[in-house]
Amino acid sequence: MPVQALVGHRSFLTLLFGTLLVLPAVANQYTLFVGNLMLLYIILALGLNILVGFSGQLAFANAAIYGIGAYGTALLQVHLGWSFWAAAPVGAVLAMVIGTLLAIPALRLSGIFLALATLAFAQATQWVLWHWQSVTFGAGGFRTPSPSFSWFAIKQDYGIYFVSWVTTVTLFLFTWRIMRSRIGRAFVAMRDGEIAAQSLGIDLLAYKAMAFALSSFYAGVAGALYSGLLGYMSPEGFDLFQMIIQKAMIVVGGLGSVVGSVLGAALLVYIMEFLREFKSTQEIVFGVLLVGFMVFQPNGLVVFMKRWLPGWEEPMHLPERPQAISKPDVVEGTTSGDHPVVERT
Repeated sequence: MPVQALVGHRSFLTLLFGTLLVLPAVANQYTLFVGNLMLLYIILALGLNILVGFSGQLAFANAAIYGIGAYGTALLQVHLGWSFWAAAPVGAVLAMVIGTLLAIPALRLSGIFLALATLAFAQATQWVLWHWQSVTFGAGGFRTPSPSFSWFAIKQDYGIYFVSWVTTVTLFLFTWRIMRSRIGRAFVAMRDGEIAAQSLGIDLLAYKAMAFALSSFYAGVAGALYSGLLGYMSPEGFDLFQMIIQKAMIVVGGLGSVVGSVLGAALLVYIMEFLREFKSTQEIVFGVLLVGFMVFQPNGLVVFMKRWLPGWEEPMHLPERPQAISKPDVVEGTTSGDHPVVERT
């Protein structure tokens, strides 16, 4: 049991979040920024996995919702003079409301058709950010006020980092709890078969809306924190490549796995920063990772961990790829009329 505890998912989570907690004491400003970015991507991966991995809704609007949360927070500060602490919750709720409306087409569309519809929404959002210059300031972007931490007597960089850490840990625990509850079981039932879920009394409209709302709220929270972290908004940060990054995180980590979301986000942020100077190489590597895992390891690294590490247990992950079903064995016999009869064993 002690050996299993050392190599289990709880040890991994304790080590990761513990390291991120003490990072400000030993890291420079750049490393602190990367650690903060990792926390935000963990939030994004958790929310996206709720929608795609657990609920089975193949949507491509998460990067746009992320941008709505960031822009909503920033524009309330710039245009209306709100403080970050007032604008951030409103930006997150705005993203959640807009994202929840995407559940309406999800009732009639599924699979590739839902993916194309949400991709069209993402591209339309990107067009608005680029061309509605009187509100979004267009392609040039704009600077945002820094959050004030005067009441804590702490620097802005450290303040936003600890806010991100507390928010990430809180949302992770909430996700873990809700995925083991009746709501999480309903999501999984809906993912595995909508007709079967309806026969069990699951309201598809309510649970699809809930999945989109939760995912969008997570993206909105990450966007609000990103606005406070970066201090500058531009449309390039929420383009299609951003969506590829987020999708790659949940595919590499593990679809339908809460721990896999954390694992995939942490790993891919490290890869992204390692390849920061090579933008084209970055896109190629992420594309290869996404396709490679979908083909050869469709359930992500978390299934590999469960197979090879004792004690790595997590409920409610996607099942492994089913094996080919063998033909049933048959035993031939005869009747009194000498006609062959087949018995299934």
